[in-house]
This record gives sequence, structure tokens and C-alpha cells, in this order.
Amino acid sequence: MVLDFLNSVKPYNNQKYDTLKKEAQDTGVPFSDPTFPADDSSLFLKGNCGQLPGRVEWKRPKDLCENPRLFVDGASSCDVVQGMLGNCWFVAACSALAQEKELWNKVIPDYKDQEWSDENPDNYCGIFHFRFWQFGEWVDVVIDDRLPTINGELVYLRSREKNEFWGPLLEKAYTKLAGSYEALEGGNLSDALVDFTGGISENIELQKGGYCDDEVKRKELFKIMLKEIDQHSLMCCAVAATDQQQMEQRTEVGLVKGHAYGITAVKKVYIGNTGLISFFTGREKIYMVRLRNPWGGKEWEGSFSDGSPEWAKISSSERERIGLTFEDDGEFWMPFEDFCRHFTDMSICHMVNTSWFSFSKSWREATFQGQWTTGPKGTVTDRAGGCLNHRDTFLRNPQYRFNIDGEEDTILIYLMQKDARNLKREGGKNLVIGFHIMKVQVNRKYRLHTIMERAATSDYIRTRGIFLRCTLNRGRYVIVPSTFEPEIVGDFMMRIFTSKESDAREMTAETPSQSLWPCISYPSLVTKITVRGASGLEKQDRFGTADPYCIVKCEGESVRSHVCKDTLEPVWNLSAIFYRKNVNSPLKVQVWNNNIVMDSYMGKAIFMAPLSTETVIHEADLFGRKNEKGVKKPGKVVVELITSDDLLAY
Repeated sequence: MVLDFLNSVKPYNNQKYDTLKKEAQDTGVPFSDPTFPADDSSLFLKGNCGQLPGRVEWKRPKDLCENPRLFVDGASSCDVVQGMLGNCWFVAACSALAQEKELWNKVIPDYKDQEWSDENPDNYCGIFHFRFWQFGEWVDVVIDDRLPTINGELVYLRSREKNEFWGPLLEKAYTKLAGSYEALEGGNLSDALVDFTGGISENIELQKGGYCDDEVKRKELFKIMLKEIDQHSLMCCAVAATDQQQMEQRTEVGLVKGHAYGITAVKKVYIGNTGLISFFTGREKIYMVRLRNPWGGKEWEGSFSDGSPEWAKISSSERERIGLTFEDDGEFWMPFEDFCRHFTDMSICHMVNTSWFSFSKSWREATFQGQWTTGPKGTVTDRAGGCLNHRDTFLRNPQYRFNIDGEEDTILIYLMQKDARNLKREGGKNLVIGFHIMKVQVNRKYRLHTIMERAATSDYIRTRGIFLRCTLNRGRYVIVPSTFEPEIVGDFMMRIFTSKESDAREMTAETPSQSLWPCISYPSLVTKITVRGASGLEKQDRFGTADPYCIVKCEGESVRSHVCKDTLEPVWNLSAIFYRKNVNSPLKVQVWNNNIVMDSYMGKAIFMAPLSTETVIHEADLFGRKNEKGVKKPGKVVVELITSDDLLAY
């Protein structure tokens, strides 16, 4: 099923903000959300487990301060501070989101209308709504403004300004999706970034990937980060903890293990004509990143940390250009090399541009929703075959094809499953998922029955989303998403981004369908042909060369190769598959020269394809056509053929 992303926003729990707000205004009673009550069921997964140091009272902002506001002087990355909940991943994502106004306005719609108004105090009725991207659609989540407090202080996320509440209210709306505040304990920061944007999240292992020691890889990553910042992508990073005891321990340079940081800026800082140039191998500019700790403190203590002597050697104009401040707000700068050395992982939530009307690179997106299901073997419900380790069942999974039409293309693929966070109460968790890509025949339109040439494979991880960036050559490919083990059921969504239209389709039919007309026979054979290339072709231009391509024809179907420029020895490696009705019907390979006005015919070869158990290589001379029929032409064609009477053989 291909998704349409232009659909309207869906109200969560069928709660419509405008309707509920009007009802509250008409009655004069502040809104209280019956679907997310102000009690322990909204706090904990399984009753009150005594995690909090006091009795919780749910209070509205007007009971906590004077002059409550949704925003105080707008939103910034330093507004929110983590509370008594291990959701630094969510808070870091909020910090990143606060920098991007366009994205922010999507998550907090009509924020001016939701703001407290001194001029119209009767307009306020304790109701807010926020929007999150959930499994292919934007969901509008309505909440009331009752927040959990202990001794008059907010328990969870809070803003630096006591009367600013966008952070706590946004957290509550996200919590409602998850089922409880405790369900947000521990998480993946890339999930929150995707939920805020509808983008695709890429996880990069900095230390395992060797970025600190590999200058080429490091420069390429910095180049990507600069580009992504310009395209308003969101980025976060973390220092992994190897065990529970290391969680929240500080490293020797002040960073916190098991903790997520937001990346708020990426810059090249000019250090020419300073004493620093000798420390950075003669470079006039150094790569720098700015980060923020959601706790609002505990910053980096290495070179270029807040107030460090290195900054005194940087010109005031350069410090002003990058927005340097020295406040104990959790935000700090660090050299990019140190960043790659001390952080273990980072996430980039790519805001993929799919607009046709854009000056920057535009992508073409194909998106599918599917399911891994179990059922009788060989039926359409038998679609949970596990990963490639299970070769006997792997191809039972859903299969999707797409084309690469250019010489090569770098593509992005993102596979995600439904969030299992709201199933934590019942012990639910994410599945281990991934996908495998194979290169197939250029005219393949029926499901694969044999494993073919590997093109790329993602990691298999127990996570909500899997990202892969890879470069593929011209041809048709089949992607098979799967769980790691067979017989595991679940829903998934797959997004494929290519530079040009890829004609992506789900392949559901195993073989050609039987015709309703009795006079039309059904295929009884399947033949695979690969035209490797040709040699000794006729010279077709004044430079003594040609631009040849080939066309393969069989029983009314034809397939064309790409053009090989300036050669009489073309290599096409064109693979095609034909479902044949007659064993005596030949396969014809025509060779043409590509011209500006009209292509010229260079000859053809005819091949019979009887039943065979193994691939057979044939070399054949080229002959003319029509008035030249039977006349030998310069050149030979080499093909590989195999034919089976089992339509499920390939």
C-alpha cells in the first residue's frame, strides 16, 4: 500500500481540539481529559511503585505561578530542563526542535491562539493540542493542562522561566501517546526527532566507525553535518554507558554517560593570526560543534569549553559571529575532533526535500505500509520469513522492487515499525528488524523465488527505525524487509528515496495470472537471459566507433539495455526474465546504434532456449533483417540462458 502524505491531520483518540475547546468555553469549566486522567495510571506503568519522593498533586499552571505563558520570549534550545525522569533523549530532541521555527510550528500548531491572553482571559479553558508524526501520518493530541507536582514544583520536564510551560505541556502530550510518564524512561533520541518532524533518522557510531582517527571520514561527516544544519535537520548525540553502574557517571572531561545531548550548531571557526594556529597543524579554520546538555549544566571541560583560555585568542568579531556565550546553561562548544573522540553515537534526522520546486537537491519518495504475517505456507498470509540467515523461508517476506535509471544513484531507505512504547505495560517491545536488497532482472515484476545477487544489507537491530544510505548501479532491485527470526508478526513502513522516479512497487503475484479467456494459453516455461555484451561491431561514425545498445524480444515482450558510448565492444550485462508459452519460441537480441536523429540497426542474433538444468553460455553471430535477412553483419553477441518448466524456479 503506497501512502499519501498529503492527507489531513488525524485526531488522536478521535478527540477534536476545536470541539472540546468550545464545549469547555460554553460550560465555563476547564477541560479535563478523560482519556489521560490526572492519577497514577498516567504516571506509572503498573500502579504507584513509589518512584517519586513525595505525594503527587496535579496542578494547572495558574496554580503554580502568576502570569503563566506558553512561551516567554519565544522558544530556544536552552528553555527546557530535564526533571525526575530518564528521558534526556526526549529533552535533547526538544532543544534541537526549538531552533527550527518551521518545524516547531508544525508540532505546536496555532501557538498564538493557544497562548494565555491577558486581553481575553475567558478564552483560556485549560486545553492544548500538539502534533506528532506517527507511522506515516500527523496525529493531533489533545491534553488538559494539569501537570504532576510535588510540593508545588513540577515533577518532570520544566522550563527555565517559572511561568513558561510549552516544555511540560509538550512532554505531557508525548507521554499521552506513550501511555504514561514512566513509559518515557529510557529511549532513543532518534525516535523523538522523527516524531517531531516526519523525517528519517540516521544513527552514526562515532567510535566504532573510527571517525576520530580517520581524518577523511571525519571531514566527510562534518561536511554532511554542515549541509544538514542548513537543511534544518535535527541532530543529537550521546556517550554510551556499558552497564547500569555507568549511567549518569561523568567522564574525565565532564560529559555524562548514558545521556543525550542536542547539537545546536556546526561551524568553521577562524583562528588565523592567533597563537592557536600552531596547535592545529597550521590550519586557519577549525571545525567546531555546539552542544547542549538537557540538564542545563554539567558541560564539557576540555579545550574551548566555557571560559577556557582558547577563546581569549579568538577575535571578538569571530566570537560574536558564532554566538558565543559563557553561561551555566548546559550549552557549550567543542572541537569536532574531540567530539568524535568522546561521543560514541550521534543521530541525524534528515529533513528530506521532496519538493519539485527547489534549488537544493530534491528526492523522489516511495512509501509503503506492510505487515509480517503468518499463515499456511505458500499463501498470501505467509509473509514472516525472518532474515537471510533463514534461507528456506526468507523470500516469504513482503517484497518491493524499484529502479535505478542513471549510471548510479545514492539512495536512502528507512524501515520503521510501530512504536511499542505504549505496550510497555503489557511487556511489549520493539522487534529486531532490517532489510536486504538484491539486484534482479530489469523486467522482474513477480516475486523472487531464489536468492539473487546482494546489493546491500542493513543492520538488524531491536529498534523502531533502521536507516541505510547506499550507492547502487543502474538496474532493478528488490528489497525484502524482515524481522530477524521467522514467524514474528508486526506492522512496518518502508520509505525509499531516490534522485529520480524509481517506479517502486510491491510485488504480490508469484507468477503470471491465468487468463479468463480459454483461448489464451498460460505460460509453461520461465527463461532467464543475460546479455553480457557484444564484440567486433560495425563502425558507425567518422571516429570509427559507435554507441550501441541491445533489445531482447520474446513472445511480444521486449527489454532494452542502456547505451554504451564510443565502443565496438559494449558490455551490457542486461538480465531479463520471460514467462514463455512455447518452448520453440526463440529469444531475439537486436543491436542498435544510438543516434541523435534516428537509431541505426547493427544486427540481431536468435537463440533457442530449451529446458536446461544449468546456465548455458552462447555466442552468436549477428545477421541483418528484412531485405538483409540471412546476411551476416559484423559482430558477435554473448548471452547466458537457463530455462525451467517450474514457474516458481526463479
